[in-house]
Amino acid sequence: MAGILAVSAPVGIVLPVLNEERALPGLLDILTKLDPQPADILFADGGSSDHTRELIRQAGYRLLETEAGRAIQINAGVEAIAAELVCVLHADTIPPADMVSVIADTLADPKIALASFTPLIKGPDKTRWFTTFHNWIKTWYAPMITRPHLFVRGVRLLFGDHAMFFRRAQFLEIGGCTPSDAVMEEADLCVKFARLGKIKLVRRWIETSDRRIAAWGPLKANWIYFKVGILWAVGARGRMAKDYPDVR
Repeated sequence: MAGILAVSAPVGIVLPVLNEERALPGLLDILTKLDPQPADILFADGGSSDHTRELIRQAGYRLLETEAGRAIQINAGVEAIAAELVCVLHADTIPPADMVSVIADTLADPKIALASFTPLIKGPDKTRWFTTFHNWIKTWYAPMITRPHLFVRGVRLLFGDHAMFFRRAQFLEIGGCTPSDAVMEEADLCVKFARLGKIKLVRRWIETSDRRIAAWGPLKANWIYFKVGILWAVGARGRMAKDYPDVR
């Protein structure tokens, strides 16, 4: 019965944004092509100083203005959205057209507490296969290094570019994201959700921008991803944002 209820449950999308005027036009176009359409789409803006909010309003989507901080924005968005199943989507990530069906079908299994798509990192000129592979294998080695007690249970660490999705009620039950986390809030969420059930990486691509790799170069980018993960693992959370600057 739980699976049947999950299949028919409405799916909503929360998008935490900050100064995303360059990425938004492409994403807004994709959102109109989702089939079926989500029950609710809510943007949580952390104080953009560009035209982000104007673009969202012009497109007719709901806009929630919050304090800056992805964890804070996600928490506010999930609390405010009118849907039982929620996906957190980044502005520079392009979902497949059947995203809503994939989410509903995956969460029809009551044993799955948290799931995500598999990110394919792409730019206008190339696909970043090395970093794409690194991101995939990192979902295994990150918990092995940082949370071995979860690794032996088969828990994977997912990250924001995966477009993570879950049941809204369970997100609220575990207290959502840790508000003080400027980055790596999604890894912390995996640890919390692991108490409730399985964490699954769905074998469906979702395209995400290579803008950080383009700005930093592949080796530096992957080193930064690894370094920030280690800082999170050892509890040096105050340093993470400094070592992971915004790229727009």
